[in-house]
Formats: sequence, structure tokens, C-alpha cells
Amino acid sequence: MPDSNQTVLIVDDDAGIREVIAESLRGHGYRTLDAADARGMERVLASQPVDLILLDVLMPGENGLSACQRLARAAHPPVVMLSALDTPPDRIAGLNAGADYYVGKPSSPAELLAIVKATLRRGVQTAGGAFAPYRVGFLGWTADFSAHELRDPAGVLVHLTDGELFMLKAFVERPRRVLTRDQLLDAARGPDSNAFDRAVDVQVSRLRRKLRAGGDELIRTIRSEGYMFVPATRRL
Repeated sequence: MPDSNQTVLIVDDDAGIREVIAESLRGHGYRTLDAADARGMERVLASQPVDLILLDVLMPGENGLSACQRLARAAHPPVVMLSALDTPPDRIAGLNAGADYYVGKPSSPAELLAIVKATLRRGVQTAGGAFAPYRVGFLGWTADFSAHELRDPAGVLVHLTDGELFMLKAFVERPRRVLTRDQLLDAARGPDSNAFDRAVDVQVSRLRRKLRAGGDELIRTIRSEGYMFVPATRRL
């Protein structure tokens, strides 16, 4: 059974399709949100944490390819693209736009569920435990996840353990959103769960000390809920 905190946002202009997908995912323990178009997707993303986006291609207004390209320019949840356009060029266009997977419509509930599970397992890492090319900036800091590097505003390299690096990626992908300890524990485990069995609070404390900049606290404790990454982030 997946983590009950995992949330899937279903973006499709067909209300019937949204409900069928949502019912299937809820039956396997996922929380679901939905939107009828790209504008609605943005409203949801601005108000609630989302772990995965199921994004239709053919929608009124901004289409899914354009929306996915825009998401790719900033820290964002993984994207699985859904479309009745299912030729090889269509799939290539979707993947080039930044989608993690491209699924043709109609797809079986079992296939879509398997893809959702696989994408969420990848969450903060690619197959084999290596980060995909990915750089994020915040308050002058630069985190290069493909190179496993963090540099402070002066350009000085700051050493992070693998667990701290995975945890930092979880934070920068969801800035100004509360992350529970369970969510952070999953992120901090990385490819080798035996290597990261320390308490989440200890890992956060160590990461927080390394991220102190001029006395500013970049990771805020939210009492009885978890932690929040305070600064805005941008993909570089």
C-alpha cells in the first residue's frame, strides 16, 4: 500500500476520465486532486503539495505539451502524460517536453497504476540511484543534483551526505509546502535504505546547519506537522 500522503493531480478536460482514474487510484491508497485545464492545474499546484501530475495533451486553452514545457523550467513534480495521440512522434514530443512517461489513451487501470507506482518510486532519483541532470537555485545557492554538489552564494562547495542531498531535493521540489517526517524519511533513504536509518529530525538538523546563510533559517519547523523549505526555488 503506498504512502497515504502521496497525492496525484489528474489534469484532463473530460470529467468522466478524471473520475475513473481518481477512483482507481483512491482504491489503491492514493489521494487525488483534479483540474480541467492547465490554468486549473496551476491553481492546485499553488495551493497544495502534489507528488505526481497525470497530464492530458489535448485540452482547451494551453495544451499539455506547452504546460509540461513550462513546468520543466522550474522545480516540479514528476509528470505522466496521457493522450489519444499515440504515434512514436507524439510520444517523442511528450518526452522532449519534459514528461517522465507518455501513456496512450485508452490505457488499462492496471497499466496506469503500474506507471504511477514506478514514477513515484523514482521520485527523487533515476533508475540505478543516479540523479537526472538537474540544477536548482535559491537565495544565491546552487544545488547540482547530477553532480551531487551544493555551492553556497560565494561559490564554496558544501559537503552533503547522500541522505542530506536526497532530502534537499525533496525540499526544493516543494518549496513553501509542509513535508511530513514520513515523506522526508522516504526521500532521505536514497538508493540504499540501510545507509539512512537515522532519525529524520537529525538529518534535517544537519542539513539546516549547512544551509545557514547570514543567520537565515531556510528550513522551518512546522509544529506537529513537519518541515517547510522557506525560499522560492528556480530551475537553472
